[in-house]
Amino acid sequence: MKKNQTYVGIDNDEFGGMTTIGGIIKDAWVFGILPETETGGGWNLSQIQIVMDKVNAEWDKYGHLISLLPEDIRQRHERIHGEALRKAREQGWTPEWMNGEE
Repeated sequence: MKKNQTYVGIDNDEFGGMTTIGGIIKDAWVFGILPETETGGGWNLSQIQIVMDKVNAEWDKYGHLISLLPEDIRQRHERIHGEALRKAREQGWTPEWMNGEE
C-alpha cells in the first residue's frame, strides 16, 4: 500500500486478508481492539499503524506466542485465523504465498 492509498478492507483483500495488513486486522479482532465487523476498508497508513501498534502491544504481553495467550483469547485466535485459512484455501491460496513464492 502506497502512502496516499487506502486499504481495500479485509473482505476485499487478497484471499480474504492473507496479507500483512489483513493479519493486523485479524489480530485486532482477536484482542478485541476492533469489532469483527470492522474491515479497515478506506483506512490510510496512519490508521493502520495505530492499530498495528496496539496489536503489537498486546502480543508483547504474551511474548508473541499463541501458546501463552489466555484460553479465551487463544480460542478466539484459533477461530478467526482458522476460518481465514479455510476461506483462503478455498480461493486457491497456499502457504507459499506468504513467503513471496508464487
